[in-house]
Amino acid sequence: MKKNLVTFFCIALMLPLWAHSKEYEQVSPNGKLQLTVTVDQGITIALKQDGLSILNPSRIAMTLGDGTMMGGEKAKVIRAQKKSIEEEIKAHFYKKDVIDDVFNALELKFRDNYSLIFRLYDDGMAYRFSHKGKKGKELFVKSELASYVFPSNFDSFGSHVNSEAKTFNEQYYNSFESTYSHHLLTKQNSKRLFLLPFLMKTPEGKSICITEADLNDYPGMYLNNNPNHAQLNAFFAPYPKELKQGGHNMLQMEVIVHQNYIAKTVQNRSFPWRVFIVADNDVALANTDMVYKLAEPSRLSDCDWIKPGKVAWDWWNDWNLYGVDFRAGINNDTYKYYIDFAAEHHIEYVILDEGWATNLKADMLDVIPEINLQELVDYGKERKVGIILWAGYYAFERDMENVVKHYAAMGVKGFKVDFMNRDDQLMVNFLYKAAKICSEHKMMVDFHGIYKPTGLNRTYPNVINYEAVFGLENMKWSPKTVDMVTHDVTLPFIRMIAGPMDYTQGAMRNSIRANYSPIWSEPMSQGTRCHQLGMYVVFESPLNMLCDNPSNYKRETECVNFMANVPTTWDASKMVEGEVAKYVVTVRRKGKDWFVGGINNWDTREVTVDLSFLPEGDYKIELFKDGINADRAGRDYKRVIMPVPANKKLVVKMSAGGGFAARIF
Repeated sequence: MKKNLVTFFCIALMLPLWAHSKEYEQVSPNGKLQLTVTVDQGITIALKQDGLSILNPSRIAMTLGDGTMMGGEKAKVIRAQKKSIEEEIKAHFYKKDVIDDVFNALELKFRDNYSLIFRLYDDGMAYRFSHKGKKGKELFVKSELASYVFPSNFDSFGSHVNSEAKTFNEQYYNSFESTYSHHLLTKQNSKRLFLLPFLMKTPEGKSICITEADLNDYPGMYLNNNPNHAQLNAFFAPYPKELKQGGHNMLQMEVIVHQNYIAKTVQNRSFPWRVFIVADNDVALANTDMVYKLAEPSRLSDCDWIKPGKVAWDWWNDWNLYGVDFRAGINNDTYKYYIDFAAEHHIEYVILDEGWATNLKADMLDVIPEINLQELVDYGKERKVGIILWAGYYAFERDMENVVKHYAAMGVKGFKVDFMNRDDQLMVNFLYKAAKICSEHKMMVDFHGIYKPTGLNRTYPNVINYEAVFGLENMKWSPKTVDMVTHDVTLPFIRMIAGPMDYTQGAMRNSIRANYSPIWSEPMSQGTRCHQLGMYVVFESPLNMLCDNPSNYKRETECVNFMANVPTTWDASKMVEGEVAKYVVTVRRKGKDWFVGGINNWDTREVTVDLSFLPEGDYKIELFKDGINADRAGRDYKRVIMPVPANKKLVVKMSAGGGFAARIF
């Protein structure tokens, strides 16, 4: 939805070919962020905030298959154009319903049929190359150069690929699930690639996050640090030449031979945005909307059929029911129990995760004899509970049209597609194809085993969630040395910058740090019960799991009622306090109800939340807070209902590994 006045002004600077100037500048709308582009034996970009250098002059270029180099030594600008834009974006299934899209742009058109486009927001800068060849004609991209040089050895938080392979080509095959390594930039492990987003902190306390947006028909970007200089270089998975079926349950396609180029695409197109988010502090960084704003607008004319919500999930709790009179497992009796539980608590969906289709066949139409899918779909429909099916990548991709059509006709509501484990161009294109085909049959998609969001959830709003996170499932097997609590309070400042996140919270077995153990069939979380509850407010997740056992939830009525009823999409959202790897406090609104959530690291902490944002009126607070013994028994919590304090200050003490969650009504 656009305002009546879409563009405040548009200034075109037509520079003659004989102009001596080779520097081009643009500033953010508030004037604090300054971009300098220098064209002289190539192209370099530099960025400052309030005169403080954020990015020193850094080379960028793209080399095409015919040897042409966009941004090479012969680069010559034939026209420079500036404009300022102010728009409103109506967001679908996001952390807010309307986004102000305000930026200043600079476009440099070069002699060899290409352009370089920049956008300057108050909270960051983005750039992309654009090719102006013959529409539809084939185009090969041999490589892309992005060598980012920084003014000093910044503090950094990065997530390495979870691959021990020695060569980068082998590291491109990974699940995109890792914890964060916190070191000075040059001290990070330079033998392994970094996943995006990547966070840095300046000595002055400014936060810089690098990621990408509108990734389409092109491979994803990785970064690698230089151990001798404050520098990051971009790397891209080459285009696959030969693949073989393999991996988990024969549901993956592994690249065994690569081409000598990274993309096989078409001329007359724009390439992905390279994004630098720059903020005065961590809280301002976490409140960015840049990735969503830079994504291609929705291709769907009708989104009314897309229904976000909660999901009762089976896999994390290993179908380990108790107190029932049937043998629990992957069978109809078990799933009817899940559906009954979901219906009782108005949970919108139940997922049938891995195991409902015959193992090792990679055939989604071959259902095990213990499951009658049509019976389960009909049983759920009678109780207003939809069914979502887990799908291994290869089984889904090889027969996608038939699979989607078949299960849509049955009444299934969507798919959780897993084990892609790549982000080369072929896999990126698969995501677009899957989103399109599913949308044509009114099916939602939750992508697991895949790279971070880059805005596809805006382009195809039926892409309702992404994994790309070291989530709670890892507590089924991770050793005691894994610090999940610190990881949890790092995610909102890095991974969640990219978009929604299927972390799969909701554990009822809650352990203090010393007592945690990985147990496959009866897993536990690190941190307190209220840490788990707080994540339902803090984490952005339009399709949000309740990961634990319905039998456990039946013993925890207060907690499950809160988790089941907290919204998954919002009219307004804002992080109000926090610091990376330490703590987070977030405020969100849905309709007339407000929610406040906080999660903490292993340090005991007291926070004071300013509630002056509340409109005039009388309000009550339903507050879940850490119990007095939560530092000994992580499940200890206290629920209170009280009036909003007269001074509108909510004071909450968070235990070590703790948190809180509140509904204001």
